[in-house]
Amino acid sequence: MDIGRKLKNLRIKNDLTLEELAARSELTKGFLSQVERNLTSPSISTLEDILEALGTNLSEFFRSDDTEEQIVFQTQDFFLNEKDEYTIEWVIPNAQKNEMEPILLTLHGHEKSMVMECHNGEEFGYVLKGSVVLVRGNRRYRLKAKETFYLDGSISHYLENTSNSDACVLWITTPPMF
Repeated sequence: MDIGRKLKNLRIKNDLTLEELAARSELTKGFLSQVERNLTSPSISTLEDILEALGTNLSEFFRSDDTEEQIVFQTQDFFLNEKDEYTIEWVIPNAQKNEMEPILLTLHGHEKSMVMECHNGEEFGYVLKGSVVLVRGNRRYRLKAKETFYLDGSISHYLENTSNSDACVLWITTPPMF
């Protein structure tokens, strides 16, 4: 494991300069620079101080690089969540730990999705098939296949399928809500 490279990547990911990291960890900029270039090795307690300043810990830092996070999901990976007899949502596994949550929502004819109560987040939807009505407060917006919606969660809302045929929507929320 290239500790110096990994520390530098973590510092950059946290949008910190060497000076900022030095101030947070109570170490010198020069020492941190040498650590990042693998010219010196920190003691365990010094490494703990650096990692704390970077918002992590030893166990997370040394978690095996071989354990790659799943980024591609196939049909068998999806979780089927039947909200009621008419609405089916396909949910990406463990989406609650992520910043956003995508679902594939199928609304059968003349059915509604769950009501999304007010929240501090944003949502994006893309109608894959059929048509839906986005009901947001007292406003109604009709969307058909290949059309999108993007909104903040400041007003409760839901989707409604007013037709006889199924509608399918890719619906993405942040933070995860489903």
